[in-house]
Amino acid sequence: MSGRDIPADDPDAESGGSVRGDTRGRRPSHTHEDWFGDLSQLDFDIDFFEGLLARNGESVEVLRVLAELVSQKGLVRRALELDLRLVEVLPNDFLARYNLACSLARAGRPDEAIDALSRAILLGYDDLAHLEVDPDLDSLREHPEFRELLGHE
Repeated sequence: MSGRDIPADDPDAESGGSVRGDTRGRRPSHTHEDWFGDLSQLDFDIDFFEGLLARNGESVEVLRVLAELVSQKGLVRRALELDLRLVEVLPNDFLARYNLACSLARAGRPDEAIDALSRAILLGYDDLAHLEVDPDLDSLREHPEFRELLGHE
C-alpha cells in the first residue's frame, strides 16, 4: 500500500494549492501504523484474501493467491488445506497438482507428494529443471520415486 492510498485528513477541504502529500515538515496525520497496526504487509494481504475467500469460497484466483501467501508465511497446514481445495475445484490443473505436491512435501507426507507430482506431470507439468531446485521439494530429494521422476534412478 502506498502513501497515496491513505486518505487526507479532510477530503472536502480546499487544498490551497499545495501538492497532496506535501507535509512541509509536518508529520503526516496518517501513518502506515494507523492503518495496519502491527501487521506486516504479508499478514495484511493474508487477512484481506481470507476475507475474500469467506465471501466466495470457490474463487480460483483467491484460492491460488491465498495459498501462495500462506505458504510464504510458513503456514504449512493452511497452505495444504487451500491446495487440496484447489485440486477439488480444478482436478485436471497441473499447477494445482504441483502446488499440492509442494505443500504435501513441506507437511512431511512424501508418498502423497510424489503421487501429486506424478499426476502433475501426467497432466502436463514439464518444468523438470524447476522440480530439481524447488526448495519446497527438498524433503523428497533422496526418495527413490522422486529420483525416478527426474530420471536419476
